[in-house]
Amino acid sequence: MSESDAEAQHNSIATKAFTVEVAYATPEKQVIIEMCVAPGTCLEQAIEQSEICRDFPEIDLSKNKVGIFGKLAKKSLELKPGDRIEVYRPLIADPKEVRRKREAEGKRMKKGGGEKSSL
Repeated sequence: MSESDAEAQHNSIATKAFTVEVAYATPEKQVIIEMCVAPGTCLEQAIEQSEICRDFPEIDLSKNKVGIFGKLAKKSLELKPGDRIEVYRPLIADPKEVRRKREAEGKRMKKGGGEKSSL
């Protein structure tokens, strides 16, 4: 393969669209939208292109946190093939405060999150 053929193949790969998923969930409903995006697409652009905000008007990208595979990410992050973009809902309760309250009430949690039985 000549150098120009190798460069042409590299450019062809670099311009191919790839698949990502955009996910959002409420207690009542979970939606995962699979879509193709162009190389260089950032997280926020993919969310907008997915039109998920049409189905969930409560999503406000200026307020909602987003991530990829459970890890917070900047909305400007460039996507990679196979990424699952997640739009997170605001927390209803502060986990630290819930823990303090449970401790004050004398409750203990076992490993895994369920209440510890007193046998």
